[in-house]
Amino acid sequence: MIEIVWFKRDLRVTDHRPLSAAAASGRPVLPLYIVEPGLWAEPDLGHRHWAFIAESLVELRRNLSESGAPLVVRTGAVTDVLADINARYTVSAIWSHEETGGAWTFARDKVVAAWARGSGIRWTEFPQHGVIRPLRNRDGWARRWDRFMEEPVTPPPRRLVPVPDLDPGPIPTADELGLAEDGCAYRQPGGSRAAADTLDGFLRHRGETYQRAMSSPLTAEDACSRISPHLAWGTLSMREATQATWGRMASLRGLPREETGLWQGALRSFVGRLHWHCHFIQKLESEPEIEHRDLHPAYAGLREFDPERYTAWAEGRTGLPFVDACMRALSATGWLNFRMRAMLVSVSSYHLWNHWREPGLHLARQFTDFEPGIHWSQVQMQSGSTGINTARIYNPIKQGHDHDPDGTFVRRWVPELAAIPTPLIHEPWRLSPLERKDLALSYPEPVVDPVTAARRARERIWSVRRGDAYRAAADAIQDRHGSRKSGLSPTTSRRRRSPPDRRQASLDV
Repeated sequence: MIEIVWFKRDLRVTDHRPLSAAAASGRPVLPLYIVEPGLWAEPDLGHRHWAFIAESLVELRRNLSESGAPLVVRTGAVTDVLADINARYTVSAIWSHEETGGAWTFARDKVVAAWARGSGIRWTEFPQHGVIRPLRNRDGWARRWDRFMEEPVTPPPRRLVPVPDLDPGPIPTADELGLAEDGCAYRQPGGSRAAADTLDGFLRHRGETYQRAMSSPLTAEDACSRISPHLAWGTLSMREATQATWGRMASLRGLPREETGLWQGALRSFVGRLHWHCHFIQKLESEPEIEHRDLHPAYAGLREFDPERYTAWAEGRTGLPFVDACMRALSATGWLNFRMRAMLVSVSSYHLWNHWREPGLHLARQFTDFEPGIHWSQVQMQSGSTGINTARIYNPIKQGHDHDPDGTFVRRWVPELAAIPTPLIHEPWRLSPLERKDLALSYPEPVVDPVTAARRARERIWSVRRGDAYRAAADAIQDRHGSRKSGLSPTTSRRRRSPPDRRQASLDV
């Protein structure tokens, strides 16, 4: 009899309790990663995700081999793979982490659970991070998060008893999975070694200006931790990241201000973002339907879908320079700072008046750090469809002037605007026809007038935020999903307050 450790979004050996539990059984352990063609046919995953995962699997296989049992990779439906292994070796137990994924993985897990019960095999799932399953309400959630993160980090197993005569199998290529190259030339590399180096670099060198530098794409690339893809795919655990940050904070206590500089404030802010990482995933765990439907029912059917505007936005050719620069940078790197992510959703949802679902799928494919719980919660939040957050309509022109005042970022990612004078870099439509001709400007005119479009969107959004029925539904949403620390109060008893702006910029990890 053997024990299976089913790896999913937890591609590491450190702080991996399912792996430790299987090793403690004394039976042969089969570390297993299943490449699921059905999952990779879903519209929210793409080439850059698999490239990151494949690199992580290579390292994971090497690390597991050092403990005696290499990673086994199989391709197919999970229950088919498990049934084949069970027929040959007899599976005693399956160990894995809980997964808060999309509707596809939720449905798959129900099928696996039924198969395991029918086969007489115990399947034990461990919490992956601060998300709680099941959760009746949010009372005490933050304290439970802290307690979970304070638990000891589980070391890698010293020795795994291998399953004999088992071919580890190849790691498929993106081409073999039918994933088209997506032009992500500057993607972050995968693997736990890269995760550790990235976190250490942030905590000791790059992170001092985190608070003031996270908002601009010019500075956020270095000042943010950049561990988000490693948290998303599990090459680093949330507990490891939190305890490393706490340890760095402890090392600074008692030192004179001239030695600590801005570090204490930066690290306190970062720990807050780690809390909010799990806070947003908890929303999807508690209400999986938010991947597909508006959280507040009043917004159902309010927006339409304009394919031409959507395509211009997705391809970075809206005629709004800062928006297009952000989209093109995201396409090439797989990462963008939070404020700019929020702006992209805001422009799509308000200025272009597109429903959030299709744009959300496009962004999911672009983010190497795609985490379904954070992603769909934030897409709804920034599109104004939650009913419990302020409708925050970003002015893309002001954002450009505020966060790229010299046009450096725009010129890098929208090179056709390189010759535009700095005062007009964010508003090239103000050039005269003669100036456009002299510059041979091929950049498009804006797909909408940003001022007029924002005003119209604001009127339409606020038109539904009236009446007792709206407020009652919002109160129910707040009770189920709202942070107990954000200062939100029920709408029916007093005027609604929105979360402070720092909460809007809560995911720059």
